[in-house]
Amino acid sequence: MTLTKHELKQGWKSLAIWTISIGFLIAVCVFLFPEMKGEMSSVTDMFSSMGAFTAAFGMDRLNFGTLIGFYAVECGNILGIGGAFFAAFIAVNALAKEEKERTAEFLLTHPVSRISVITGKLSAVIIQILIMNGAIFALSFASIAVIGEEIPWKEVCLLHLSYFLLQIELAGICFGISAFLRHSGLGIGLGIAILMYFLNLIANITERAEFLKYITPFGYAEGADIISNVSLDGKKILIGMTFTVIGILAAYSKYCKKDIH
Repeated sequence: MTLTKHELKQGWKSLAIWTISIGFLIAVCVFLFPEMKGEMSSVTDMFSSMGAFTAAFGMDRLNFGTLIGFYAVECGNILGIGGAFFAAFIAVNALAKEEKERTAEFLLTHPVSRISVITGKLSAVIIQILIMNGAIFALSFASIAVIGEEIPWKEVCLLHLSYFLLQIELAGICFGISAFLRHSGLGIGLGIAILMYFLNLIANITERAEFLKYITPFGYAEGADIISNVSLDGKKILIGMTFTVIGILAAYSKYCKKDIH
């Protein structure tokens, strides 16, 4: 618990910056909707005729003239990409930074087991993701209420839940990678997040690559699918959570045996 508090204290600035930045951009998009609402029918027609580009972002299956259609594409992409970057950023450095910053010797000479160290750092990662998503969720609903639009509760809740699970999966994978690193893994973490995002775009463009949706967490956080079905894909989420567990178990296995420099 002490280590978790220490990690949260160290990371509160980056948590605040990412939360405020993502929340602010989402609020701006929501506030723009009433001004653009009257022109959305022509925008929807334009996007529907743009072929592969439209399919890549699922815009061919959403109506921009509705708040939820606009929210799923604009706000969804902001939260999806921004949240993925944040989760990867904090998780991939969670264990590696002790060697990078040369604090491992100080930490591991205390009467704490390596399992306790891993658990404390993992708890801090999950808590930060929870705090960020809770704050953004509240701000999103407040923004929608301010513009006077009816809140599509179920769809918005499902969208935010899917992005939370996406971040947890990426965090679990990057946390496992962190145990194998001795220096900053920022490039690796952000690279994985970007790769996963583009794998989903490729899967949207061609049916031959649809299997990629079972590899990338963006596959079950696809706004068009969630809005159309008003549900999440349990099979894809189960596969994603399996990757999460594998990443976390890899972290425990490697770090407990690792020769710490």
